[in-house]
Formats: sequence, structure tokens, C-alpha cells
Amino acid sequence: MHMTRQTVLCGRGIVEGKCKAEALVSVKPISFLGDVDVATGKIIEKSSDIYGECIKGKVLCFPHGHGSTVGSYVLYALFKNGFAPKAIINRKADPVIVVGAVIANIPMVDRVDVSQIKTGDVIEVDAYTGLVKILEAIKEG
Repeated sequence: MHMTRQTVLCGRGIVEGKCKAEALVSVKPISFLGDVDVATGKIIEKSSDIYGECIKGKVLCFPHGHGSTVGSYVLYALFKNGFAPKAIINRKADPVIVVGAVIANIPMVDRVDVSQIKTGDVIEVDAYTGLVKILEAIKEG
């Protein structure tokens, strides 16, 4: 059976903005200080489930942030270097990630069940309304 129903997830807009891009999903929290290479945008934390992936231009989905407050500035440096994600979706907003998203002007939504999103899904993020739409889900199997 082929389902074409669009999935809409309702969250809370944190940093305003809109975008449409491919999702990159981690089941683990992310610390921008130490987990992400500022010069390449790649995940360098070996224990990460998305190790080696580049966050540039993706909608980065993960449960929450952790780690040092310097992570806010790392997120801003990623933006300045052209390697920032297009948007961030979290289950629970972490102040470090929020500050980084604000200063880098990256749309951010939280209170979203990120387990509903798969890496490779094309999603639309509307951080004005807090809505996340899965436009093209990857095929399982």
C-alpha cells in the first residue's frame, strides 16, 4: 500500500524563519563545541550516530543540545563559514542552541517528536507557526 498523506508535526517556533531542505536526524544530543568541525560542517564526534555527515544546508534534527556555552559561538562560526544548517528542530530547546540559532539567524522549532523524521526526508520548517511538514518521506525497506 502506498501512502501519500503528508505528515505535519506541531511544535513551538523559537527563532523565526522558514525553509525547505533535507533532514539530517540524530537520536543523540549534539554539542556544537567538540561534535562539529567549524571548518567543514561535518560531525566529528565518533560516538555520534551521524558521524561524518555534513550539516550544511540540512534541517538538523536532534533531541536537544548539551555542553559548553561556547557552542553558541561555534554555531555562529558555522554560519559565517557557510556550513550552518538551514534550520534546527529539537524535542527540547537548549539555551546554548537557542542563542546560537538567534545570532546565526537559523530558524528553530522545538517540542517536536524528532523520531517521526528520518534522515533524507524533505521537510518544510515554518518557525513562525511552529509547523514542520514532511513533504517527501524516504522509502523504508
